[in-house]
Amino acid sequence: MAATSAAVETAAARIEEMLSKSRAVDTGVKMEVNERILASCTELMQAITELVLSSKHLQRDIVEGGRGAASVKEFYAKNSRWTEGLISASKAVGCGATVMVDAADLVVRGQGKFEELMVCSHEIAASTAQLVAASKQASRWVTQATAGVVASTKSGKSQIEETDTMDFSSMTLTQIKRQEMDSQVQVLQVEALLQRERERLRELRKKHYELAGVAEGWEEEEEEEEEHDRSGVLLGVVIRYGTMLEQWDLHQDLTTLPGISSD
Repeated sequence: MAATSAAVETAAARIEEMLSKSRAVDTGVKMEVNERILASCTELMQAITELVLSSKHLQRDIVEGGRGAASVKEFYAKNSRWTEGLISASKAVGCGATVMVDAADLVVRGQGKFEELMVCSHEIAASTAQLVAASKQASRWVTQATAGVVASTKSGKSQIEETDTMDFSSMTLTQIKRQEMDSQVQVLQVEALLQRERERLRELRKKHYELAGVAEGWEEEEEEEEEHDRSGVLLGVVIRYGTMLEQWDLHQDLTTLPGISSD
């Protein structure tokens, strides 16, 4: 938790530094967009700070209230799955904050992609899901703040794109045709890339599910279910075979009666 708090504090300080630099060198629409994006990032850092603080308090209360006569170390050892999950979620939030600030820095300097910043915001929202139990109110703040970052980024992207709209009025017919063909080529390339990335994302999610299943013991449960199914099939065969034997014995008994043959 301490490492997460430090990472969030560092991220917040970097955002303030970026905001000061942007105000010093940027003007017009770019400065307005940068200020809006960085302000929403600052709000998100504040919300994350509240969430992490609430998680620390919850962790302390659970340990003190649940350990009884056991030591803190013994409690953590006995409840390793819970503690590891909490620590893992905390690390993910701290890492997400750092990555998001890196993405915001590139966007502000005009070297990054707005989409990367949006993805980082969504990742932070996903990481905080494991910490929701710490403070529902704080988690709502994080959700609202991440939505604010995404909204600010989308709005800023639209504004930047509007100012960068190409002027076709001075182009000749040949130039326009060439640009049109180039645009068609880019569309095909992007569509092919999109398809590959979708397949890659599908495989990554599949692998993530498999690894998560192993960690949570799903694989053992599936094996137990398969063994249960096999046992059920075997039991059915045994019952059916036993019924056939009973019918055969009955038939043999009947053939011994007077007037009844086996034909």
